[in-house]
Amino acid sequence: MAFNFFNKEKREVEQYKKAAEQGEAEAQYNLGVSYYLGKGVEKDLQKAVYWFTNSGELGDADAQYMLGVCYENVEGGEKDLEMAVYWYTKAAEQGHAEAQYDLGWYYENGDGVEHDPKKAVYWFTKSAEQGHERAQFILGLFYNEGNGVETDLKKAVYWYTKAAEQGEADAQYNLGGCYKNGDGVEQDLTKAIYWYTKAAELGHADAQYMLGAGYYLGMGVEIDRKKAIYWFTKVAEQGNGDAQHLLGECYYSGAGVEIDLQKAIYWYTKAAELGHERAQFALGLFYSMGEGVEKDLPKAVNWYTKAAEQGYEKAQHLLGVCYYNGEGVEKDLQKAVYWYTKAAEQGNEDAQHMLGECYYNGAGVEKDLQKAVYWITKAAEKGYDEAQSKHDNLGC
Repeated sequence: MAFNFFNKEKREVEQYKKAAEQGEAEAQYNLGVSYYLGKGVEKDLQKAVYWFTNSGELGDADAQYMLGVCYENVEGGEKDLEMAVYWYTKAAEQGHAEAQYDLGWYYENGDGVEHDPKKAVYWFTKSAEQGHERAQFILGLFYNEGNGVETDLKKAVYWYTKAAEQGEADAQYNLGGCYKNGDGVEQDLTKAIYWYTKAAELGHADAQYMLGAGYYLGMGVEIDRKKAIYWFTKVAEQGNGDAQHLLGECYYSGAGVEIDLQKAIYWYTKAAELGHERAQFALGLFYSMGEGVEKDLPKAVNWYTKAAEQGYEKAQHLLGVCYYNGEGVEKDLQKAVYWYTKAAEQGNEDAQHMLGECYYNGAGVEKDLQKAVYWITKAAEKGYDEAQSKHDNLGC
């Protein structure tokens, strides 16, 4: 059967050759495709370009588009973006939707042509009006961001919808966001979930995360922690740190699943290794307390440090505690003060209290009663009991 099919392809190539040599543009294009794909003939990109050129010069839009592809991708000759633009333009002017779309990107990126967002919008629009779903999505982005056009959220929604209805996952996700936030359309959480679901089912990771959040929080749907876990797992397995962190939280607290410290630590670790600061902090706590893992204070300090360096104030405070007490790290009061200060400046009352104590006692910093009063007052104003007691004793 395969042999007969190959013979059929060879016969077709012979027919294309005869017609192509007589100057028939469509046959020249088909012969070019045969050489380009190695269909019925040995693959030969140079011959493909030769026949595409003959056909393109006779005005065949498909051949002109393929010439653009060849010059863009160094197929059958040298890479030449200016020639790619030339042939894409020829095809685009004849209404070739794919060429119009590609030409839009050339003007947007300034490849082979001067950067011109307005011309990019022009060609994306031409393509979108012919139903090219990716062009419709990109046009939605341009109207959303005001790139090459004035910002117009309603038009963004219009084009997102056009693309979404054709199954364009990015458009479905963005359209979900528009309905969620009321951008360019009346807020409608049910419609947001509808579009997130469409995109999620196509494997769109961000949509899967938002759908999980919807089920977790009851946003546009009834709370369903099991479905939330299902979608969080889908996206977590694709390497999404936020989803991995949330799965860790769910397995730790038993939200939608049975409590499982080992799975909690597994997902926290995955997220932490991607740089998720709250997951890093959570791992620090596990190693500090020996919960679900063997107690290991140096590892706790390691994870606190990673989170603290990203500005996570709870980690900054506990890292200060570690340096203050010499837990998992050599005692260093100056470093303790450094991290207490970082956390205190972000409003952490524990750190504010400890920083006040450091200034009061001259621990790791020069004694300064004014600064001691300042930080202890900050903590006391937040209802921190120990700080309130110290505050009263200082007669503030």
